[in-house]
Amino acid sequence: MNKEQELIDSLIDLAFAEDIGDGDHTTLSCIPETAMGKSKLLIKEPGILAGIEVAKEVFRRFDPTMKVTVYMEDGAEVKPGDVPMVVEGKVRSLLQTERLMLNIMQRMSGIATMTHRYAERLKGTRTRVLDTRKTTPGMRILEKMAVKIGGGVNHRIGLFDMILLKDNHVDFAGGIDKAITRAKEYCKAKGKDLKIEIEVRNLDELQQVLDVGGVDRIMFDNFTPELTKKAVGMVGGRYETESSGGITFDTLRDYAECGVDFISVGALTHSVKGLDMSFKAC
Repeated sequence: MNKEQELIDSLIDLAFAEDIGDGDHTTLSCIPETAMGKSKLLIKEPGILAGIEVAKEVFRRFDPTMKVTVYMEDGAEVKPGDVPMVVEGKVRSLLQTERLMLNIMQRMSGIATMTHRYAERLKGTRTRVLDTRKTTPGMRILEKMAVKIGGGVNHRIGLFDMILLKDNHVDFAGGIDKAITRAKEYCKAKGKDLKIEIEVRNLDELQQVLDVGGVDRIMFDNFTPELTKKAVGMVGGRYETESSGGITFDTLRDYAECGVDFISVGALTHSVKGLDMSFKAC
């Protein structure tokens, strides 16, 4: 089992534990154990569908006898009235899995929808939109899956799969040259093949990075579009470039037209409204 699947399984286990506890007494008290039924996922607002594959896993883990029929896959554009899937099985199972499935699909679809808007805004440029680590605790893997479904690109998943030297790292390390040198030495000593990215706060720090070298990507933190254009020119294609900090949907295109490779947007995951949908008997 890969790391991604382990995280999803752990999330589903925790979610059932916090929601059902020692039993769904409402369902158990009024629904016979042998009752069978069918429910449909009903879309109530336009957006990008995400989470179908995870929803199937929720049903499978709770009750392997449930039958899921999928009509629309992750990444599909949906509109009110669409029915992406129908689930058949024990009524008790349908009722007990409903909220967890909806929580996951509404959240993931909201993120995919937001990401799609940003990706569309960047069409015609070389720039791709990146997510961040500003995610809901425990749901990061699902939220980053949703970003990809929506047309975005995942930055690092966590602190373990990339080195990102931010301002605090640089300051505590005693400067840009020391931070980069130590990062490279660490990777060599530990046998780690990790990409190294460094954040710069101004053109002077950028020049220091260019003088030291040895990184894979440079992040321009809180630069204006004008400074970003100068910074991209200074890098001259030698390293990947990323803009970050305070960039909104309205200013996104301005930064992209400066020629950066990536723009990271925390709003993709930290302040998204879930896509409205419901799970109704049919």
